[in-house]
Amino acid sequence: MALELQIQEDIKAAMKAKDAVAMAATRAIKGEILLFKTSEAGSKEVTDGDILKMIQKLVKQRKESAEQYVAAGRQELADNELAEAAIMEKYLPKQLSVEEVKAKVQEIITQVGATSIKDMGKVMGAANKALAGLSDGRTISGIVKELLS
Repeated sequence: MALELQIQEDIKAAMKAKDAVAMAATRAIKGEILLFKTSEAGSKEVTDGDILKMIQKLVKQRKESAEQYVAAGRQELADNELAEAAIMEKYLPKQLSVEEVKAKVQEIITQVGATSIKDMGKVMGAANKALAGLSDGRTISGIVKELLS
């Protein structure tokens, strides 16, 4: 709940500062929170963990949109998306480096007893739980494939 209050305060600060990019980014997060609260899944209280998942999803969407804008030759739109993503990322915990993720995944492979690519599902399940919020799924998946091959 503290994260939700922080976002609300940041919306106010962005409005006072007339920072359009920060206002758009924080309002997008607030919109996701409100959608969650009114959905069937939102019948329970919104936790900081839920909000972090929402923010990760929004950051991923912004980065994918930026890639598409660059491919279409619309750099100004891509820059705006990346600026919003950067503002959203300040709410996320520090992301692990590729080497740190590799070390964690190697530990998980040892714990699960995985030996081949057939065990990828078991490893991915454990890795996604252990690294939730610390790394994105695409990075984790790539490292798991690399280590199990």
